[in-house]
Amino acid sequence: MEFRKVTAIIRSDSLEKVEKALQALSVPGVSVTKVKGYGEYANYYTPDLMLTHARVEVFIGQHRAEEVAKAIMDAAHSGVEGDGIIAVLPVEAVYHIRTREKCKIDACE
Repeated sequence: MEFRKVTAIIRSDSLEKVEKALQALSVPGVSVTKVKGYGEYANYYTPDLMLTHARVEVFIGQHRAEEVAKAIMDAAHSGVEGDGIIAVLPVEAVYHIRTREKCKIDACE
């Protein structure tokens, strides 16, 4: 089995719903950061076009990556431009810094 990294850039006002959806799936860990950018939708009222969004990142086994992506999509979907994007990427390895050991799928889920 392999790891996947699920990265979602979503509207900040969708974050709480996404967090609850991931907790309901018993996702073992989530990182959230505040980000700025523009894509499909831009803020034409500012000189740099930037909007504030949330980036949600999850490292998960390959067999659960689509389930996690779908849960994020369902929770963050409003049908309006700028709902965000989700990327699912392969991950070569994940290590625990404390133990310096390579994480096994079943130990990280």
